[in-house]
Amino acid sequence: MGSTIEINDDFMTLKSIKEQFNAKFPHLKIEFFETKHDEGEASAKELMYDDAFRIKDIRKEGAMIPISIHGNLKTSTLEKLFEEELGVFIQVYKKSKNVWIQTTATDDWTLSQQEKDMLEEEIE
Repeated sequence: MGSTIEINDDFMTLKSIKEQFNAKFPHLKIEFFETKHDEGEASAKELMYDDAFRIKDIRKEGAMIPISIHGNLKTSTLEKLFEEELGVFIQVYKKSKNVWIQTTATDDWTLSQQEKDMLEEEIE
């Protein structure tokens, strides 16, 4: 598996993006939403897009701008990239015990830090 996930095809389904993301970061996941959430606040579950949508179905008009996802990317930066480049709103979640929680309090951490923190919690 490569060290970077490339979002570069308008026809990628949200499901395939989420699967690639979760394969690289097993204790993290991303969800796609209809509207933006305020900084430090959670996104409403009822505004979540279905996995069957493709990027082209939900992104703003214009050309597809590729996004690279890697472990050194801050969570907030990833969320901002999707918003600014594609007009798509995402939220990163981390798995704590058996519950997925939004990373609102740790959005300034890198994806690798988020993953490491959850892995350490799992080991304890």
